[in-house]
Amino acid sequence: MPVEAPTWLNPGDTSWQMTAATLVGLMSVPGLVVLYGGVMQKRWSINSMMLTFAAFSVVLIIWVLYAFKMGFGSPFHGVSHSGFFGNFIGKPGPVLSHKELQGQSNIPLLGSQAFPKSTLVYFQFVFAGITPILMLGSVLGRINFKAWIPFVALWITFVYCVNAFLIWGGGFFGHHGALDYSGGYVIHLAAGVSGFVAAAVIGPRLQRDREIDAPNNLAMVAVGAGLLWLGWNGFNGGDPYASNMSAAAAILNTNLCTAVAFMVWIGWDYLTGRKPSLIGSVNGMIVGLVAITPGAGFVNGWGAIIIGVVASTLVYFALNYLSRAKPFRNVDDTLGVVYTHGFAGLAGGLLVGIFANNAMAETTLAGTISGGGLHLLGWQALTALWVIVFSSIGTFILLKLVGLVVPLRMTDEEMEIGDIAVHGHEVYPSDVPSLGYPAGVPQAAAPAAGGAT
Repeated sequence: MPVEAPTWLNPGDTSWQMTAATLVGLMSVPGLVVLYGGVMQKRWSINSMMLTFAAFSVVLIIWVLYAFKMGFGSPFHGVSHSGFFGNFIGKPGPVLSHKELQGQSNIPLLGSQAFPKSTLVYFQFVFAGITPILMLGSVLGRINFKAWIPFVALWITFVYCVNAFLIWGGGFFGHHGALDYSGGYVIHLAAGVSGFVAAAVIGPRLQRDREIDAPNNLAMVAVGAGLLWLGWNGFNGGDPYASNMSAAAAILNTNLCTAVAFMVWIGWDYLTGRKPSLIGSVNGMIVGLVAITPGAGFVNGWGAIIIGVVASTLVYFALNYLSRAKPFRNVDDTLGVVYTHGFAGLAGGLLVGIFANNAMAETTLAGTISGGGLHLLGWQALTALWVIVFSSIGTFILLKLVGLVVPLRMTDEEMEIGDIAVHGHEVYPSDVPSLGYPAGVPQAAAPAAGGAT
């Protein structure tokens, strides 16, 4: 027999938040699973997919045990807004009791929402879950699977949760007006710089992996990219915490900016004498998605178009030309995450300071174009500087700590062999014994003597 919903619960908002969270979850599983599995060389396909599944699982477990409240709970040192460290991090704790699962959602410094707390916990989990998976793109092809699992748990605890609380949970930067609608800073900028630091600390792939760019399945890449694009409707459309006009505007802005960035990337390919490739164009798509994320509900459609043009152009030249300069050329960032997420997230966040429109329902703050002067832009820049410095230093320290217990890098033998050495099977196993085993498929039993052949 159905149980009557409490008066505070809005069925429409609850349904939309759960749908939006599922769309975001699909961006990771299977979105980035198949994208990474397709874009990597054949012998690294299984490893990249396993690393993605592992990160998604680890984050969910620690999220409900203690991490959610560190990012969105009560301040560790009380509720005072005074000073930076007064609202630096939330007090850890579980969200597994019947009250936490069924009671009204609430972020102590921001107020209550019209859906259950379990809805909020899961919605914020899929954001947390995708962040280390994005970072993973920088270190594919050499990170030790055994080291990745504890590193993810530590990084979410001591880096992600701090940034989330400071910007989203009512902490210092959020209290002073810094805007990050859906994670241009908390997710993408942090993942970009952390991935770059991790790539530098762990070291490069084998030389032959760096020289030969051989995606094993471009159809998988296209499917993964499509899941990212449409999944982003939940990413940005879910952040008003309501099924309303702001959600609709954010979704349209997201798709518009992405389409513009995609076409601008192709345009630059032609103008620079290149052929428009699927991999390159997907990078342009991702740049559009990332760049609009900090301001999807804060800018109007014209702002979304301009952000797509500016961010796609900036990242295109960074990826193709700045990458040749120090220190970028000395670090093997496997999928260029520092460009498509770090640079794009930074550009989008700063452009919010210029194009935020206080006529939009989600914000009363005006960017430079709307007459707000440099106030908002200044806080956007200061917040970005914090995320870059803190995430970089935190990632470096955590990697060194993990490295004291388990090697961060695969052995040379494992890197030569790939998936079979690490996981015992490969993505396209052979069922022909003459092609060699082990390949993840058992050999057929020999027929009994005198039996049919």
